Amino acid sequence: MTTVEVPQGEAGEKAQAGDSGPRSESEAEEPSELEVLALAVDKAQRGVDELDDDAKDAALELKTALEEFHKPALLQIVRTLKDDPRGKELLFDLVDEPMVRAVLGLHGIIRADPMTRANAALDSVRPYLQSHGGDVELVKIEERVAYVRMHGSCNGCSMSAVTLRDGVEEALVNGIAEIDSVEALEDEPTAAFISLDSIGRKPQKKTLAELGWVEGPEVSEVSGDAMLRFDVTTNAGDTQSFIVTMTDNRLAVFRNECVHQGLSLDGGMVDDGIIICPWHGFKFEASSGDCVSNPGAQLQQVPTRIENDRILVQVEGNKP
Repeated sequence: MTTVEVPQGEAGEKAQAGDSGPRSESEAEEPSELEVLALAVDKAQRGVDELDDDAKDAALELKTALEEFHKPALLQIVRTLKDDPRGKELLFDLVDEPMVRAVLGLHGIIRADPMTRANAALDSVRPYLQSHGGDVELVKIEERVAYVRMHGSCNGCSMSAVTLRDGVEEALVNGIAEIDSVEALEDEPTAAFISLDSIGRKPQKKTLAELGWVEGPEVSEVSGDAMLRFDVTTNAGDTQSFIVTMTDNRLAVFRNECVHQGLSLDGGMVDDGIIICPWHGFKFEASSGDCVSNPGAQLQQVPTRIENDRILVQVEGNKP
């Protein structure tokens, strides 16, 4: 493991002198290698920000050129590992390492987890909440439900508190495909879950249609070894096309567009959990849409739910 050099000065002199006396908790803890490198990047970025415009543009061009130079090599490494069963297992282990995850995330090769994306969605509404004396904390996501804790003026039964909570729910449900609903916890940490309705949320819930959900095929129509195409017409009058697959008894719905050239995927095949494009043979994992042929690319998955054996999808442009 890489160690961090002890800085010179009083602490460094004591270390060199062999001082074995007790150290405070803050002195005993050393920053991780990732933290040290991240601080170095932040320091370099601040230096670039202080340059004049021409020098700053040149520095940013160099940064972009280096990232574009590194990305194909990283993609080739990921592609090679994913093509081999043992390599794929090693790849998943590697991604758990913070340093590896940070680099692959920087280059857009891996997706952020739902918690990270949900927190980013909340960051978009947090300034509004704080301007009204409130805030929100994302506690966890379980079984497509986001559990949040409201603080300040957001935590109450007034109409203003209801309005603020509605904004949080809309940001999470509409912004994160893995979230179908939001539950609010008490402001003080407890084991009890309290629904938004039970703490003063009086306005009527919107219907599924009002939230942009439209009906697709029945679940019984989907075969485990094939893909099924279905089209819907939005309230705006345009037609959107989707494909649905089933892998390990789990449904996934994607836009009917290959990431290669945007051509339709229906007419292709599903082989051992892999969608194969009928045009140029690009391959995608049927459960996630991740591209096997070109790691880093991905089919666009759409929010999906099942009601009375009917598949529903949330379609852009279909809200009243």
